[in-house]
Amino acid sequence: MRIGIDVGGTHTDAVVVDGGRVVASAKVVTDHHNLLSSVQSALQGVLKDIDPKAVSRLNLSTTLSTNAIVEGRTEDVGVLVSAGPGIDPDDYQVGPYYYTVSGSIDHRGEEIAPPDVQEVDSLARNCCETGLKVYAVVGKFSTRNPAHEIMLTQGLMACADFVSQGHRLSGQLNFPRRIATAYYNSAVWRIYNKFADAIEESVREYGIYAPVHILKADGGTMPLATSREHPVESILSGPAASVMGIIALCDIQQDSIILDIGGTTTDIAIFASGSPVIENDGIEVGSYPTLVRALRTRSIGIGGDSRLHVQAGAVRVGPERVGPCMAAGGKQPTLIDALIYKGLAEFGDVETSKAGIRNLASLWDMFPDALADAAIDAAVNSIASAVEGLLDEVNSRPVYTIMELIEGAKLEPSRVYVMGGPAKAFSGLLTKALQRRVEVPEEHAIANAIGAALTRTTFELELFADTEKGVRFIPTLGIRDVVQRGYVLEHAQKDAVSLLLEHLGEQGVAVHERDVDILEANSFNMVGDYGTVGRNIRVKCQVRPGVAEAFRHD
Repeated sequence: MRIGIDVGGTHTDAVVVDGGRVVASAKVVTDHHNLLSSVQSALQGVLKDIDPKAVSRLNLSTTLSTNAIVEGRTEDVGVLVSAGPGIDPDDYQVGPYYYTVSGSIDHRGEEIAPPDVQEVDSLARNCCETGLKVYAVVGKFSTRNPAHEIMLTQGLMACADFVSQGHRLSGQLNFPRRIATAYYNSAVWRIYNKFADAIEESVREYGIYAPVHILKADGGTMPLATSREHPVESILSGPAASVMGIIALCDIQQDSIILDIGGTTTDIAIFASGSPVIENDGIEVGSYPTLVRALRTRSIGIGGDSRLHVQAGAVRVGPERVGPCMAAGGKQPTLIDALIYKGLAEFGDVETSKAGIRNLASLWDMFPDALADAAIDAAVNSIASAVEGLLDEVNSRPVYTIMELIEGAKLEPSRVYVMGGPAKAFSGLLTKALQRRVEVPEEHAIANAIGAALTRTTFELELFADTEKGVRFIPTLGIRDVVQRGYVLEHAQKDAVSLLLEHLGEQGVAVHERDVDILEANSFNMVGDYGTVGRNIRVKCQVRPGVAEAFRHD
């Protein structure tokens, strides 16, 4: 049995999946001031008739890290960067406590200039006196040689509770993105780990001793222990659950649009040739580009509980949510109330819902029918506009999916898959607005939780080898060792896959070699005065995102 929990903006959904079938489900209102209580309530709901000892995995998607950044509840971070010549690190400053230190390493991992030990010691003392407890240390070419990052970390350990080292977050070469990634990883570290502590304690109290995994932005999961060191990877785990839910529920073979219409937002994703499109270089977090590899999604402030209001004679929908719809006891009319008024949905206290629309219309000397129509049109048009905008962006550059690079192809989706509570009410409206076939899976209301439950663990690593220097380095694993001159690309590919599987195995995650993809494999001869002196080798591999087992529709 697998439990999936999706903490959404309005509701927290939970399911128990056994043999590919949902055997229990629960939906509770999300308490944004106490996400833990929402998870506990959802767990309690699905475990009423389930033996917790039979649970083999619990996967959770959470908005915690995203919310902390959006709401400004992050911790101050001391950022120490080492760049060397050719770039001004001050151009990439994040946060008020940003320091540049001496020393540099070149693109092959050769130390050009060592850090000034006295400067580092003085800076460390200053940071400690400032009261900073979390840090990010980033060197320009730390993915080739992390020695300077390690030295800076050691200098901070006297007062640091946590230090993010840039080379441990990604093997990809992009200094500005690595700075922002390390910064945000430390900024949410404490609030995320307090949540992780509480989650771990709660599931044990409910008698669940199975591994707990957290959904990542790339559409995979990571063990809870790993997420404690890499909390930035949990950003956008909600939209990832949406995409994995539709993969589990529908057999998608063509270019498609995915819509998850929740109570607060609508999340949009694009599939190319049946595979989700990804942000290959990394997503933007708080306006800074990062190295967090993620599914390509867009979220807009249109949901079933989006408040209706009239401004300059026009009916507006959202983006704010001030509570549930009036049919569910809310105080102000929402988009769901407009759908109920028009007979497109039936939910809760229908008469109160209709009265709310009539009262709002009377305040603006409007006919209730006209107000409800205008609200629905505004919502549908906003969704349609956002879909076309995202599609234009995706088509404006090479398309990367979780499987491959699709270069030069123009995506022309002919089908739209819709999930979320209001999905059925919107299906006909979206068919007309998007001029595409719309499908709503039977389990649309709990699709995210199903996606969370069935998502498998993913991991990505990059291996670099310089046979002239006799060095092999795997940044994200912190491995740096010796290779012989005869080391070639085939050896590197085999080692990369083996080390990836070994790393996951140490975390209790069993992955078959057939689920590991080689994304990149390059070998370049290095030529000296008398011919070839060695090879520069790079291999990138991943466990591709997907579902662990097929979903079975009853």
